[in-house]
Amino acid sequence: MAAAYSIDLRQKILSAWQNKEGSQRDLAKRFKVSLSFIRDFLRRYPETNEIAAKPQGGDRRSKIKGKDQELLKTIVTGQSDIYLREIQETLQQRTGIDVSVSSLSRTLKRLKLGRKKKL
Repeated sequence: MAAAYSIDLRQKILSAWQNKEGSQRDLAKRFKVSLSFIRDFLRRYPETNEIAAKPQGGDRRSKIKGKDQELLKTIVTGQSDIYLREIQETLQQRTGIDVSVSSLSRTLKRLKLGRKKKL
């Protein structure tokens, strides 16, 4: 993934825009950045008053920890042919944790809990 543009470059672009030194397309060519970056940056600046780049990425740790993992083990071992959606609903009802199906699948894989489907 490419790094965010520097604060210095952002300040130059903003200054040029405020001084009406050209259109967004002209500024994109002049500063060798994409038109969509200029458009999004100039749209976001008046709303947030922020020049810095938005934070990228996020917290990817599992919401299912401790007692909730034990509950998950109990659910899967008790009914090995259960669907992920059913596990998701059961966890939501019993613990209040709202977790995506893909996150649930990763957690089951990490805990080495397999599910056997009946034909």
